[in-house]
Amino acid sequence: MKVAVCVHGRFHAFELAGELFRQGCLAQLATTYPATVARRFLPGGVAIRSAPMLELLRRLHGRFGGPSPDHWIATRFGAFAAATLPKDADILVGWSGASLEAARAARQRGMAVVIERGSTHIAHQNAVLAEAHARLGLPHGGIDPRIIARETEEYALADLVVTGSSAAAATFGPWGVDTAKVAVNPYGVDLGRFAARTPERGAGPVRLLFVGQVGVRKGVPWLLEAFARLGGGTELHLVGPVDPAFRPLLARLPLDRVRIHGPLRGAALLQRFAESDLFCLPSIEEGFGMVVLQAMAAGLPVVASTATGALDVPAALPVLVPPGNTEALAEGLSGLLDDPERQAAMAAAGPRAVAAGFTWADHGTRAVALYRRLATLSA
Repeated sequence: MKVAVCVHGRFHAFELAGELFRQGCLAQLATTYPATVARRFLPGGVAIRSAPMLELLRRLHGRFGGPSPDHWIATRFGAFAAATLPKDADILVGWSGASLEAARAARQRGMAVVIERGSTHIAHQNAVLAEAHARLGLPHGGIDPRIIARETEEYALADLVVTGSSAAAATFGPWGVDTAKVAVNPYGVDLGRFAARTPERGAGPVRLLFVGQVGVRKGVPWLLEAFARLGGGTELHLVGPVDPAFRPLLARLPLDRVRIHGPLRGAALLQRFAESDLFCLPSIEEGFGMVVLQAMAAGLPVVASTATGALDVPAALPVLVPPGNTEALAEGLSGLLDDPERQAAMAAAGPRAVAAGFTWADHGTRAVALYRRLATLSA
């Protein structure tokens, strides 16, 4: 069995490709990342096909703005991945939105097709975000209908659609996708990087940490309102880029004892985990939320919404609350803050739970099992 992976960007495709390579199953990785950059994240010897000008265009748009190039990039990358399919591959694993042309070509060659979807069904995602923005009085342009159409066709072409969580998988059936071909493969974490360290938390306020885009999708409006209900002696640290469309509302939300750090990477991000006491990811729509695993690996008690992959970690880890519910989130946070014994138990159990099934090696092993089953059914 040989697998061709194609991804417009990185996502968790590099970790998956690395594990497939180690198990002797990878034929090739196609990506928009320059090959020299991609190799930093991959074992030596991985065959890479790269379309770096598409990545450059995406990043220039992120810096300078203008009309979105997403659909143009998706179609060009899909065509590139189709034209560079390796001859020895019998399974295509493509990232949703930019794999349609490759999926069509793979079908013509008799290959099995797997679509990786890093969020909920795209129509569900669009509907949830539109409703949330309307609740908050914010404009919402919505997802490009052409991208929605592409993904819908990809789901139909696929032999298997793989999501990161049971919460995400449950959104496909209501939108007409055969649930028998939707699989869940939770993501992983680099234990060596995020392993629990001796806490660097001295005297001072209790620090709550959030990592992700600071905006509506990750539940930040409800987090800020819930945090404002907590007593003094606490700080909330928001790490990640601020969604430009969210800034007007952010300025009107309670920000007392809130620290906005912007994006942090490498040692700076690890330091923020080490200096925190509790982690919260209250997303209203999510594929998994790898930061939940990172926080658990770092020994932090976690409060997360049921829209995240937190549903798929062992029972009692973490504290779960419904998405978009300020009252429930405030109760979940205050209840954990008032229970030092539970915090200590969660801090000790988190790294063990991650190590027992949520490493990238675990993710790769589950992926290979899914692909082998698919190959058997296709034979």
